[in-house]
Amino acid sequence: MIFRRALQREFAQTAAAVFVALFAILISTVLIRLLGQAAGGRVPPDAVVALIGFGALAQLPTVLTLTLFIAILVSLSRSYRDSEMVVWFASGVPLTAWIRPVLMFALPVVLVAGGGSLYLTPWSQQKSAEYRERLENRDDTHRVAPGVFRESASAQRVFFVEVGAGEDGRVRNVFVSEQTRSGPLVVIASAEGYLRGDADGRRFVVLEKGRRYDGTPGTPEYRVMEFDRYEVQVEQRQVAGQQARIRALPTAVLLAQPEPRGLGELVGRFGVPAVALLLALMAIPLSFVNPRAGRANNLLVALLVYLLYSNAISVFQSWVAQGKLPFVAGLLLPHVVVLAVLALMFHKRLAISPFWRRRA
Repeated sequence: MIFRRALQREFAQTAAAVFVALFAILISTVLIRLLGQAAGGRVPPDAVVALIGFGALAQLPTVLTLTLFIAILVSLSRSYRDSEMVVWFASGVPLTAWIRPVLMFALPVVLVAGGGSLYLTPWSQQKSAEYRERLENRDDTHRVAPGVFRESASAQRVFFVEVGAGEDGRVRNVFVSEQTRSGPLVVIASAEGYLRGDADGRRFVVLEKGRRYDGTPGTPEYRVMEFDRYEVQVEQRQVAGQQARIRALPTAVLLAQPEPRGLGELVGRFGVPAVALLLALMAIPLSFVNPRAGRANNLLVALLVYLLYSNAISVFQSWVAQGKLPFVAGLLLPHVVVLAVLALMFHKRLAISPFWRRRA
């Protein structure tokens, strides 16, 4: 009981610290990418927080898998460095005795990671795609930001507003440039403007105290008009439904409609809990540390193992999606190979003399 309680307590404390660190790194990475897109005008600033939430939820199973692997590895490696393992071994506790407490700690995390991979990740991917689609289908008035040149969705207009809308809903110093394929260049500059709607739901941009310039660049043929009030109807874009991506489809839909791309996605989703469980067990033999050697060697090997394992899952997922490999083979083969490697690693740590060095 002392042995199990000590391990469970240390696993939990280390996992909490590792999860906070990994989740902070994830949020920072997503935030930097979205802020770059917002600065370039591809994502509205008011949508950054929602997209960060969807992105974090989508990557949560991966974070849980890494948390479980690193927490067990770091905890057991510390026991080797502090010579606690020597005490346990001298007390008659074999290396295989670590399997049960590791499984007791890992199984709840594996179940949460599996549920996230099967349900939470596709849900967040779907919600993120729908949210981005709604943003893309907003009319041009929602794209205007103070002090920034913004291009319209049709790429025919450029807007600039120097001062944003105040309490009265008016913007100041408005610039609009419109260039069509067959028509002349139209430039409108006004002192202020605002939006209004009518009873039929149509929206209009009302500009006041400005000028309009019509002409062809490079020629003297220009027409200048001054106006006190100028109204332009804002074209309402129709929301066009996009075909749902495979990653955003629910697991039940992929199971009901088996086709190569969907089966390839299922290989990745079902592989997450298997990867988490096998890596948790693999952390037991990988945690061995020779106090006289470098302390970071096992961490580098563990990182290499995780990269090879995750890339192998991606390769088999791609083969199943392309129809080069049956679904069952793609689903089981990488985990069977890792399970065999895991058995060899335990045998190496338990055997007095490795089988390849024994003589008849």
